[in-house]
Amino acid sequence: MPTIKSSADLRNGYNEISTFCHTYDEPVFITKNGKGDLAVMSIETYEKLMGKMELYACIREGLDDIERGHTRPFYDAMEDIKAGLKNGI
Repeated sequence: MPTIKSSADLRNGYNEISTFCHTYDEPVFITKNGKGDLAVMSIETYEKLMGKMELYACIREGLDDIERGHTRPFYDAMEDIKAGLKNGI
């Protein structure tokens, strides 16, 4: 169940909302005039979320490459990596 607070709660009870956000890895939804307005979360939760989004984007890019046939054998790729390490690249 999402945690929902009003903008007045944010203004008057910032410390409580901050403590909640640091205790639980989930956002607090802030309403303004009874309608959703903001999602507030700790920096740590935000960084985890952004990390997941970056990972998903990389996975999607890899899947797109496979779909387009932009692949090569694993052994060939590893040989290039080893050669690069030997040459200081």
